[in-house]
Amino acid sequence: MDGYQRGELRFDVTDLGPREPEAPVALCLHGFPQDRSAYDGVAERLAGSGVRVLAPDQRGYSPGARPRGRRAYALTELVADAVALLDAAGVRTVHLVGHDWGGVVAWALAAWHPERVVSLTALSQAHPAAMGAAVLRSSQGLRSWYVGAFQVPALPERVLARGGALARGGALARTLVRSELPDHLARRYADRALADGAARLSAGIGWYRALPLGGRPVGPVAVPTTYLHGWRDPFYSRASVMGTARHATGPFERRTLDTGHWVPELEPGAVVAAVLEHVEADRMAA
Repeated sequence: MDGYQRGELRFDVTDLGPREPEAPVALCLHGFPQDRSAYDGVAERLAGSGVRVLAPDQRGYSPGARPRGRRAYALTELVADAVALLDAAGVRTVHLVGHDWGGVVAWALAAWHPERVVSLTALSQAHPAAMGAAVLRSSQGLRSWYVGAFQVPALPERVLARGGALARGGALARTLVRSELPDHLARRYADRALADGAARLSAGIGWYRALPLGGRPVGPVAVPTTYLHGWRDPFYSRASVMGTARHATGPFERRTLDTGHWVPELEPGAVVAAVLEHVEADRMAA
């Protein structure tokens, strides 16, 4: 499949690997301001290992799934989009992978729909409750300053769009490079975000703007979970990272990588290894 429909919204999807009903399936969810190509290295290796991979351009990132208004980007909608993809693909359960905002969706999906999730591999993103608890007692509040800045209408888009998408000239690309994303990847993401008058960028920021609306809390996660994070990641405090284990009630392992924030792009081998370990454990338990 190259896409699926949820209501009036049309989502673009990468679908690689075997289609046999017994084949394990990995659902890979990207963050901001990435797209499904963040998982290209992961998807090719997993597919070569006999795992079917589904990687969507999520709400706001797919041109056909860009609704107006911040309420449309609430976490409950983002999770429902992922469930709709599984239903459209005829997949009952998945090995779930999520990075950055895709990690928030993954933690919520695993907490709210554990019957659809065999395992979780969380990349960079601490459990949302751990981050919330760390905001007032660690550097997490300072590290998340941009969340407040993104609440201002229109201004963040204008600032990040300055200079276009050139890797060393555009504000968005420069910001990504400073967080250790390689130039060519920063340019690709900035290019896509700004290609349509920044509508895609604005939709991605809409995920942040929906945060003050509240909603259903993300509770404990009971499925087997591996948490991969880079020790140079500037976006998560030690309190958030270490506090994540308290919100995993099932088998849990934290692995620290010699990298920054962009784990799926820069450490695809570590991601693949974690997912395949969960696949093998599930086979042994069957």
